[in-house]
Amino acid sequence: MRETARSFGPRLKRLFWLCVGGLALTLGAIGTVLPVLPTTPFVILAAFAFGRSSPRLQAWLENSATFGPMIREWRQHGAIAPKYKAMAVTMMAGAFVLSLFLGVKPIVLLIQAVCLSLAALFVLSRPSGPRP
Repeated sequence: MRETARSFGPRLKRLFWLCVGGLALTLGAIGTVLPVLPTTPFVILAAFAFGRSSPRLQAWLENSATFGPMIREWRQHGAIAPKYKAMAVTMMAGAFVLSLFLGVKPIVLLIQAVCLSLAALFVLSRPSGPRP
């Protein structure tokens, strides 16, 4: 019985990271067509999570024509391409403007403005490509 309890912990951890990776990849994929979700952070999170749960899924994601370049730039240079930066900031601004038009409560707008501003600052502060 003790042996079963020991082997259950790693399996549970692997399942957790697999679920996180699947959810992040799903949100990233939705973000490619829905302008309110940023793609790059979710894809990077998915690669990280798959690295902890499934080397096969991690390799598939890193070699994908759609998401692979984003992951490689992030891993090699901590970089986000200017095109993805612009998309991310535009989507964040669009989500905030949509909240304004929908009449969201001021306290929620304030929280959203702070969170989106910090996220935009982070994205914009990353290098745009390889450092010379």
